[in-house]
Amino acid sequence: MLVSFLNSFMSYFVVMLVVVAVAGIATAIGISMARKKNKKGA
Repeated sequence: MLVSFLNSFMSYFVVMLVVVAVAGIATAIGISMARKKNKKGA
C-alpha cells in the first residue's frame, strides 16, 4: 500500500516539475522577447 502511494506521488511530482520547468522557460523567453522589442522601439 505504501509503495503504491509513493509511486503515484513521485509520478505526479515529476509531472509537476516538468510543468514548472516549461512555464519557467516560456516566461524567460517572453521576457527576453519583450526586452528585445523594447530596445528596437527606443
